[in-house]
Amino acid sequence: MALKFLGIWPYTPDDGSPTIWLDDVTGDLIIQSWTADEATVQQAQEVGSVPGHSTDVPDHESVIRLPANILQFIPRPESEDNGGNSGT
Repeated sequence: MALKFLGIWPYTPDDGSPTIWLDDVTGDLIIQSWTADEATVQQAQEVGSVPGHSTDVPDHESVIRLPANILQFIPRPESEDNGGNSGT
C-alpha cells in the first residue's frame, strides 16, 4: 500500500482533524475524521440504506462525519457516472 495525501480540513488546528489519503494501489480512500455522535448514528440507522440490509455498525467499521469543505479533495472519475448502490 502506498498512500498519497489528498487534503486536510482547511481550518485545522495543529493536531487531529479531518484528513484524506488515497491508496494508489487499490484506489481506496483513507479518511480520518470526527466520529459521528450517537444521535447521528441513530438517524442513519433509522433512514437505512438498501432494503434488507442491516443498519447495525459492525465492530470493524465506524460512522464518521466528514465536513463538506473536505469533499473537494475526493478524487472524481473522469465520467461522473455514479456506479454505487444507492438503493434505487
